[in-house]
Amino acid sequence: MDFGKIIERIKAILTTPRTEWPVAAAEPASVQGLYAGYIAIVAALPVIAGFIKGSLIGAGAFGITVRTPIGMGIVGMVLHYVLVLAIVYVVALVINALAPTFGGQKDMVQALKTVAYSWTASWIAGIAVIVPWLGWLIAIAGAIYAIYLLYLGLPHTMKCPPEKAGGYTAVSVIIAIVLSWIVGAIVVGVIGTAAMTGASMGGMHVTGSNGDSVTVDSNSALGKLAAIGQRAEQAGKELDAAQKSGDSAAQSAAMGKMMGAMSGADGTVEALAPDQIKAFLPDSLGNLKRNSLSAERNSAMGMQISQASAGYAADNGQHITLEVSDTGGAKGFMSLAAAMAPEEEKQTEHGYEKTYSADGNLVHEEWDTQSKYGEYSVVVGKRFTVKANGNVDSIDQLKQAVASVDLAKLESLKNAGVKSN
Repeated sequence: MDFGKIIERIKAILTTPRTEWPVAAAEPASVQGLYAGYIAIVAALPVIAGFIKGSLIGAGAFGITVRTPIGMGIVGMVLHYVLVLAIVYVVALVINALAPTFGGQKDMVQALKTVAYSWTASWIAGIAVIVPWLGWLIAIAGAIYAIYLLYLGLPHTMKCPPEKAGGYTAVSVIIAIVLSWIVGAIVVGVIGTAAMTGASMGGMHVTGSNGDSVTVDSNSALGKLAAIGQRAEQAGKELDAAQKSGDSAAQSAAMGKMMGAMSGADGTVEALAPDQIKAFLPDSLGNLKRNSLSAERNSAMGMQISQASAGYAADNGQHITLEVSDTGGAKGFMSLAAAMAPEEEKQTEHGYEKTYSADGNLVHEEWDTQSKYGEYSVVVGKRFTVKANGNVDSIDQLKQAVASVDLAKLESLKNAGVKSN
C-alpha cells in the first residue's frame, strides 16, 4: 500500500480537480484495488475522528463532559465503518445504473472511482469533528465540495454529456443522502428508519434507459434537491468562465454562487453580523444571571455562518447555555433537513428524547431526570437555530430560555442578506 500515492491523490482531487479527474478516469483499476488502496484508508479517517471525539474527548460545557463508553464507542465505530464501505459500493451501483439515463456509459469500476474520489472532500473534512465549535462548519463545507467534485467528475468517469452532469449529480446526491440517513439511524440506534427513508424518497420516479427519464415532484424534498442540480449547472458554467478569465474577484463571486447553488439557497447569503445576532440573547433567565457572552461570523467555501452564545448561572449551581445560530449559506440544507426529518420519540431509563414539528418549526428536546440535564432546540424560519442546554430543575426552564429569544423577530429575518443569482 503506497500511502504517498494516496496523499498525492487527495491533494490533487481537492486542489486541482479539473485536471485530476481525467487522470483518475484513465487509470487502470479494479474494485478490489480501489477499496484496498484508497477507500478503506480514507473512509476510515472521519470514523476514527468521531470515535476520538465521542469516547475520548467528549462534549459538554461548564466543566461537565459527556463521553460515550469506550466499549460502546468501539462497537459504533466498527459498525459505522462497515456501513460506510457498503454504502460506497451501493451508491456506485446506483451511479452505474443511472448512466444511460443521462447519456453516459455504464462501467462499475469508473462508478466506484466517482464515489471514492468525490467523497474524499467529505471524508477529509469529517476529521474536523474533533475541532470545537467550527468542526461542523468544516464538515458542511466538505460535503458541499464533495457534491461539486461529483459534478466535475461524472463527465470524465461515466462519459455523460457535461450539460447533463447537473441532473445526474442531483439524483446521485439524493440517493446518497437517503443512505446516509439510514446509516446514522443504525449507528445511533434510532427506531423508525423505514419512516425516515420513506419521507426522504417520496416524490421520485425513475424509468429505464429507452426514451428514459427521471421525474421528481418539484414540491417534494427530492424535487428541491433536484433543482439544486439544475442551478449548479449554470453556476458551474459561470465558474468555468471566471477561472479562464483569471479575474480573482470574478472567481470569488462565482465560487460563492456555486456554493449557494449547491446549498439550495438559490443565491449567496450573508449571515447576520455578530452584534446583530448577539442582541437576541437576554441579560438574564429568571434568577440565572448572564456570566459570559460571545458572537462570531465565519466563512468557508463561499458560505457564512454566525453564532452567538451566552452562559447563565445561579448561586444554587443551575446553569444554562443559550445559543442562537444563523446557518446563512447553508439555509437550503436546513430547509431540506426540516422536510426530511422524521418525528420520533425515545424513552430512556432516566428520561426521553424526541423530535417533532410545532408551528412549522422543527423541535428537538431531550431530558435526563437523574442528572437534571437536558437540551431544547428549535429551527426557526428554516434558517436559524435556537438551543438551550444545561442543568436545571426541569425541561420547562430550557423551553422558557428559548422562548426568551424573540423568535418572531428572528423568523422575520429569514430572508435577510439573501442575494438572488
